[in-house]
Amino acid sequence: MDARKEGLLLKTLFSDQHPQVRKWLVPFILACSFYFLLWIPEDQPSWVSALVKCLPILCLVVFLWAVTPGRSSSWLLQGALVCSAVGDACLIWPEAFLYGMAAFSAAHLFYLRAFGLSPLQPGLLLYIMLASLIYCSFLLPHLEPDMVLPVLAYGLILSSMLWRSLVRGGSAGWGGVLFTISDGVLAWNAFIRSLPFARHVIMTTYYAAQLLLILSGLRNPGLKTH
Repeated sequence: MDARKEGLLLKTLFSDQHPQVRKWLVPFILACSFYFLLWIPEDQPSWVSALVKCLPILCLVVFLWAVTPGRSSSWLLQGALVCSAVGDACLIWPEAFLYGMAAFSAAHLFYLRAFGLSPLQPGLLLYIMLASLIYCSFLLPHLEPDMVLPVLAYGLILSSMLWRSLVRGGSAGWGGVLFTISDGVLAWNAFIRSLPFARHVIMTTYYAAQLLLILSGLRNPGLKTH
């Protein structure tokens, strides 16, 4: 489905004909607002801050459960969101950074499976890998030796998810791009140089990315409307 057709579909889904879609997105919007309003300092890690950070993603899990039938694509997207929530919680504590990367790697693999491998479009993958290598050339000199392989592995999985999301197109493509921007800013801020308003950029693009990625799951017919 091309972006124009998906835009028409999403416009229909958010119309009065499908009140459940708008209704079940309200908790996500409120949870995002709650996160930015509280803005718990990053140097105060706690289970409360982890819950506040994960809550928007958990709301999206409930959203998919409420508005889509129990088909494989919905379960895969929900799996991606659950793994993302685990990753969010791990990143609250610096010592759990590698566990967070592992959880987000699993999330991207769920997205990969949901988006499929057809059509293949290997040329697009080559462009993405080239851009990823250029970015890594700046990043790798700043990494500790024991972080090089995990970061490279995560970058490969993220690039693969971006590839498949762009091939799928529409909201999935934009979601993949925003997720990549969020992770790119996070890595630059963590390993190379502190950036102004980095956390604002990281979390805004991250929440928007997750929303757009799961909206791609609304392409299929059979939404619950009552």
